[in-house]
Amino acid sequence: MRLFDMLVRPSTRKMIREARQVKGFTFFDLLHGYFYMRWPFFYISMAKGDHPLAKPLAPLLGWVGRVIASAAGPAGADGRKPGMADTYHGKVVPLESARQLVSVQEDLRFENLEQIIPFNRARDLILQNPEQIAVLDCPCRAGKPNPCLPLDVCLIVGEPFASFVLEHHPARSRRVTSEEAQRILKEEDERGHVHHAFFKDAILGRFYAICNCCECCCGAMKAQRSGEPMLISSGYVCQVDEEKCAGCATCAGLCQFGAIHVEGIAGVDAASCMGCGVCVNNCPQGALSLQREPSRPAPLEIDRLMAEAARAAAD
Repeated sequence: MRLFDMLVRPSTRKMIREARQVKGFTFFDLLHGYFYMRWPFFYISMAKGDHPLAKPLAPLLGWVGRVIASAAGPAGADGRKPGMADTYHGKVVPLESARQLVSVQEDLRFENLEQIIPFNRARDLILQNPEQIAVLDCPCRAGKPNPCLPLDVCLIVGEPFASFVLEHHPARSRRVTSEEAQRILKEEDERGHVHHAFFKDAILGRFYAICNCCECCCGAMKAQRSGEPMLISSGYVCQVDEEKCAGCATCAGLCQFGAIHVEGIAGVDAASCMGCGVCVNNCPQGALSLQREPSRPAPLEIDRLMAEAARAAAD
């Protein structure tokens, strides 16, 4: 057996082999992705500023952030200069779309999803062995002194990612079935937590996880509030049926984006609404619904993408 095979774990070797197949994937990307996946709790707590070392190392972290952002490439056709969001971002997905992502039973490849993921990098949806799913303790929650519970809510989908997490974090992860993953999604939805499909350039430039996020713990939501557009709308906006609304304010209490106010009946700030659907699923009166907003990126819906691919193949 070669020394490399003796020293490097199987999931890491698989990650390296996959990286070699990704056009434009650099050695820096590989090191960055390995560090992120190998030490996610340290990486994310430092990025959020929760770690004790974050403050004294702030200048160094700022420099690292600028280096990572520069990897996003030149300004786009719209003149927008790439930023950190181009390298790491989440797509809001309603519960049913999240369920689809953990229910796929065949390998899939959808590349350059500009209409869905409008960033320079990390916009491929490639699922290899998608039935392989791991649940990992949420690094964002784990870094907080009094986090939301439970911790084990981050779903790592497909290979080589699920195996990497299970192999390197055995005490903080476990393998789950599609049915168990769907149960986690539903329970988190009932708690008012938002489902985000996450993409990262250093993770082979593609989708790798579904996080269930709360505004008090989530680093991406914190960055969004600070002006870094790390989260993309689902493509939907909540609408209120005024005749059904009882003004109970359940929706306003659950909304992680502060998009709902209640003055007699519920009202929605469309500019703030990300179309997560948590309010819709938890409205006692069934007064809320999600409506497609054409001005926003298209929804991430696996079933629709698969149907479109099948029609294109048949033509």
